[in-house]
Amino acid sequence: MITEGMIDALLTLPYGLHIVTSHDEGKVNGQVANAVCQVTAEPPKMMICIHKGNLTHEYISKSSVLAISVLEQETPMTFIGLFGFKSGRDVDKMSETKWEKGVTGAPVVMDHAVTVFEGKVVDECDVGTHTLFLAEIVRAERVKEAPPLTYAHYRAVRHGKSPKNAPTYHPPSGEEKAERSGTGMKKYVCDVCGYVYDPAIGDPDNNIAPGTAFESLPDDWVCPLCGAGKSDFSVQQ
Repeated sequence: MITEGMIDALLTLPYGLHIVTSHDEGKVNGQVANAVCQVTAEPPKMMICIHKGNLTHEYISKSSVLAISVLEQETPMTFIGLFGFKSGRDVDKMSETKWEKGVTGAPVVMDHAVTVFEGKVVDECDVGTHTLFLAEIVRAERVKEAPPLTYAHYRAVRHGKSPKNAPTYHPPSGEEKAERSGTGMKKYVCDVCGYVYDPAIGDPDNNIAPGTAFESLPDDWVCPLCGAGKSDFSVQQ
């Protein structure tokens, strides 16, 4: 059983944030993934860990090809929310971003990409809730000079969360469940993705100043991570 100490230790492991995509007979889909890394140099291979319940997993299993887009540090939270907290079974995610058909046939997301890779799956390993895909890289291209988005930056600076199907997901700790922020005003949590609106921080990306109570947010304000409306938020318990 995982413990708080184990979670704390695991969060020190370095990760990036990437969009992993694939296709199935003309249908395309993608998702956020952080469990991606190079494992050999010659030939270059990478491992990619994807939850078995995700549509992208289904497409990779069928096509045996995939693409990886390394995201830039300034990637909007709404973009991460689209690919990280919404299912391709419900939303046509690829219609909301710029992408191109790659040499493998996989869709390659170009929006907010620092580097793009394409790979052909040469092996896979069942690791329980997820499958670890081993892919030989057939294309690698730097498309922008910008710092990549790390998981540590996403959590500590952007206050991002992990979806329940992510390898790094863990339930909120007691500290994270604190009811009130440093302002004395209540925090509110998004029932869709787990994003916490903290009045002490506000929502700088959407011009909401620190010290703004949740009740004072505009009626058309939406979760900066997944786009849910105010009615989808609850007082954090």
